[in-house]
Amino acid sequence: MRLDPIAPGTRPELAEQEQRILAERGRISPLYQVLLNSPPIAHGWEQMLSAVRNRNSVPADVRELVILRVAVLNRAPYEFDAHVPHALAAGASDAQVAAMRTVPLAADAPLNAAQRVAIRLADAMTRDIEVDDALYAEVQAQFTTSQQQLDLVATVAAYNMVSRLLTALRIGH
Repeated sequence: MRLDPIAPGTRPELAEQEQRILAERGRISPLYQVLLNSPPIAHGWEQMLSAVRNRNSVPADVRELVILRVAVLNRAPYEFDAHVPHALAAGASDAQVAAMRTVPLAADAPLNAAQRVAIRLADAMTRDIEVDDALYAEVQAQFTTSQQQLDLVATVAAYNMVSRLLTALRIGH
């Protein structure tokens, strides 16, 4: 790691923030221990990522497969490994999880239509930044409400931020 983690319970001024993280996540992971080097960033991060993960209108299997895909594209194995159990618990199959590792996505990947278009969106946002109108029309056809569309795009964007921070700071390497 490029920054020293803050061990939970060692800084009294962080006790309240640590309790909020524990309440939302169940533990203070190595990522959050590093984030606690900047309490304002840790607070904002926890608020944003908890909304993306826990209060998202996108089906959980789609959300978790997108997170896995972004982790693969950004070479963030720590993030991938952390989310495999969440993906499986959300109903994704072992074959679907394995398919997230193949770049480009295999034509015969065992994905339903919503999962497939979400992964294509993740690929476009992560690799090309731009999302063309034809792809976004497919997103709209599968995710019919504005909230679902925003939640999907925000999930891809947020986990690009997560994986890039993990990689830059070598968290979990």
